[in-house]
Amino acid sequence: MGVSDTAQTTDATRTTVEAERALPPRERLVRAASRLFYYEGVRAIGVERLISEAAVTKATFYRHFAAKDDLVVAYLETKDAYYKAVAEPLAAAHPAAEAIDLIFEAIAEHARERGFRGSPFMNAAAEYPDADSPVRLLVTAHREWQRTLFRDLLTELGHPAPESAAGALLMLYDGAMVAGQLDGPASARKTLLDAVRLIRSRG
Repeated sequence: MGVSDTAQTTDATRTTVEAERALPPRERLVRAASRLFYYEGVRAIGVERLISEAAVTKATFYRHFAAKDDLVVAYLETKDAYYKAVAEPLAAAHPAAEAIDLIFEAIAEHARERGFRGSPFMNAAAEYPDADSPVRLLVTAHREWQRTLFRDLLTELGHPAPESAAGALLMLYDGAMVAGQLDGPASARKTLLDAVRLIRSRG
């Protein structure tokens, strides 16, 4: 990244922060958390930093969130809603085989976005080892939604083993999130889409 790119990124971040200042306090906190948790990690960000970034008081923070983990859950809920808003209309508007391909095309494009840091759910799960914590329970619920979506599409397609194939698609999704972050999305894209078509074509 050159000097001009760095300046543009800094300007864009400043514009985003300034726009967020006009939002209600709870929304400002969630927006700030989404940005900081995704790019820097959940454990690395303390309440004081969140308060500063969102331009709220400590009393305001605790009026909306009893603890930082509650804000982590709110952050992940916004990500859950975002992924559902992308995938569910595709599943509803297209035949099953096409819908599966389009969903994974969207995943591949997502991995190409500037600043991509992998799955926010996988990242959060790595920082919360307790499977019974509210954060991990939300991650589990999100993954169950993904598995169910894939299974229902594969069932519609007439796949002979939709449950097993849905698990395979979920593993491909996980791999795409990691490969897009570590290896660069271009090299992973074709492999991902070829593997998806191989799995769903067994129907």
